[in-house]
Amino acid sequence: MSNLRSNIVTWLGRKYFTRIQKNGFDLSKMSFLPDATLAPMRRDGLDPIADLSRIRAKEPISKIWLPFGINAWLVTGYDETKAVLGKAKGFSSDFTNLAERNIGVAPQQNPGGLGFSDPPTHTRLRRLLTPEFTMRRLSRLTPRIHSIVEERLDEMAAAEGPVDLVQAFALPIPALVICELLGVPYEDRDDFQRHSTARFDLFDGANASLGAMSDSLSYLHGIVRKQRETPGDGLLGMLVKEHGDELDDHELAGLADGVLTGGLETTASMLALGTLALLQAPEQFAAIRDQDEVVDPFVEELLRYLTVVQVAFPRFAREDMEIAGTRISAGDLVLCSLSGANRDEKLGPDMERVDPHRQAPSHLAFGHGIHRCIGAELAKMELRAAYPALIRRFPEMRLAVPAEKLSFRKLSIVYGVEELPVLLK
Repeated sequence: MSNLRSNIVTWLGRKYFTRIQKNGFDLSKMSFLPDATLAPMRRDGLDPIADLSRIRAKEPISKIWLPFGINAWLVTGYDETKAVLGKAKGFSSDFTNLAERNIGVAPQQNPGGLGFSDPPTHTRLRRLLTPEFTMRRLSRLTPRIHSIVEERLDEMAAAEGPVDLVQAFALPIPALVICELLGVPYEDRDDFQRHSTARFDLFDGANASLGAMSDSLSYLHGIVRKQRETPGDGLLGMLVKEHGDELDDHELAGLADGVLTGGLETTASMLALGTLALLQAPEQFAAIRDQDEVVDPFVEELLRYLTVVQVAFPRFAREDMEIAGTRISAGDLVLCSLSGANRDEKLGPDMERVDPHRQAPSHLAFGHGIHRCIGAELAKMELRAAYPALIRRFPEMRLAVPAEKLSFRKLSIVYGVEELPVLLK
């Protein structure tokens, strides 16, 4: 099944994998960037690498090196990250910031959507989407989510031998839920998944990554045209029926692409990595199996602990400013390490372990401010349904290989495990 990822990967894919015409600089050799620059995208198992915590302890806002003469900062502290993400008027996420910096990105490559837009465009688009992502409107998906989960569990139960939880459970659930939400025809699910191939790992397949993004948008343009002709009952149909005159096809396809890339690989990674965390913590496994009331706080703590979206959308400073004593100049690029911020000791003691009973400030797994993930509640609904259902159906589930043999993504924005083979009984 194909791998999907958030729109931030689109940015990094173009930024790091485009051959620059002016001087022939090829950023596909990312491994040659300094360790401090790559630290936010590396992990040791489920944990950010130790260098990230050392960077945070020394300088929660630190200078990093990027090519093209871009002045760049890495933010790893919780308070500092929240300050940057909440300062919408001081920072821009607009795609044109990338296209204007001669790094091989053309304006016409803008994928659209919420992630790479600023107010007032962002405000207009988010206003159109928000009603569909309230808990009241999302509640209509609850029966279908539970049905999808049960269907996957039934298929797993019929399998012989070890089962790859990624392919059998973690990826299909959010894929089918998003199909349901958008109104993408069920019979198109194979195309839906195929067009998202190779949009994840930053080392693998530069041309494949860019081509997959283009194919995905072309595919979604086709879906949008069909919805224009015959609007369905899903999100795209609703937008066409209620706001069709306010949105052109590129905007509709961009919004759909944002929902796809922002809500599939992220939730799939949470399902796989969260299950791995449970398999390594027998007491928590038993609590989820036996106690309904522990599910919600456990999901919130897992979101903080795992923080699968490791780096927030890039921000460019609109003006000279000071944050936590650090002077940031207009035009500087700022990258916020969400995984670093969510492990900050300022949140409380022992943040390097899972503790569903802790009383900590709000985590930043979904970001913060105007760009906070609009699908956060939908993701939580899926996690709350899937974890207990999986464990209660297979209470004897265990890893089929030693944990140290598992293969994780080595350099990624959305962190994940390649395969998770388990024995169900």
